[in-house]
Amino acid sequence: MQAELILDARNATGESPVWSAKEQALYWADIPDKRLYRWNLADATTQSWQADEMLACIARGTDGSWIAGMESGIFQLTTTADGRLTGKRLVDVAHAREGMRFNDGRCDRQGRFWTGTMLMDMAAGANVGALYRYDGAQQNTLPVLLDDIIVPNGLGFSPDGRTMYLSDSHPSVQAIWAFDYDIDSGTPHNCRLFVDMNDYPGRPDGAAVDVDGCYWICGNDAGQIHRFTPDGRLDRSLTVPVKKPTMCAFGGPNLDTLYVTSIRPGGNLDDQPLAGGVFALQPGVSGLEESAFPL
Repeated sequence: MQAELILDARNATGESPVWSAKEQALYWADIPDKRLYRWNLADATTQSWQADEMLACIARGTDGSWIAGMESGIFQLTTTADGRLTGKRLVDVAHAREGMRFNDGRCDRQGRFWTGTMLMDMAAGANVGALYRYDGAQQNTLPVLLDDIIVPNGLGFSPDGRTMYLSDSHPSVQAIWAFDYDIDSGTPHNCRLFVDMNDYPGRPDGAAVDVDGCYWICGNDAGQIHRFTPDGRLDRSLTVPVKKPTMCAFGGPNLDTLYVTSIRPGGNLDDQPLAGGVFALQPGVSGLEESAFPL
């Protein structure tokens, strides 16, 4: 299956693609560049907006603004005509140490915002990351829901919202877990290993869930996106022309296009000149519209 390049974005770390059905447009972030991007399907035009902190993960708010996990906390952001992202910090985060930021994140099916933190020095392998849930009730500091994580990634929720997925993409872990998820309280429990990614190409990065309840995970370092069935069986793998795909999201008029962001690392890129680009695949299955956060 041929991957189509929709934008040679050259993102340092393209992440968190989110499809806007209303606008028929794809949004995503470049984390170290502190920038939010928008690509319009109708005419393939692109816009971007600059933030004040690293922008790691985004979810749409019901009022059209964005909720975002950044460096110092969770923010509400609004795009402006002069190319800036303005807004306010909704809640602080008490990081375990200096040099941390948020990483992967998204809303559950009920609209609660989930996101995890990591030490930016990934090579240190420090398990100081944590997972948080923000539902608007927290006023000061977020409580830790799960800890002992190095690089939290791969957050996803089954179509009925009763299963939560989470991965740790650090090379020393490379695991994906599934949890039973209480949709009333927003609480995960009964953690079990869903997929040991040491058995498959690539480290588990960002994810998406389709209408069949299958879990799509980017295989970072392998240039692949894997589809696992709800019982953890590998169903298929798709290829992109870059080594480090970061996260995938369903979009398009029928939610049957899989969009993929990627990383543009330093060094010689002769073997992957499109690294940091955004790609589109036709996977043969549709996804689910992302839930919006109540703002």
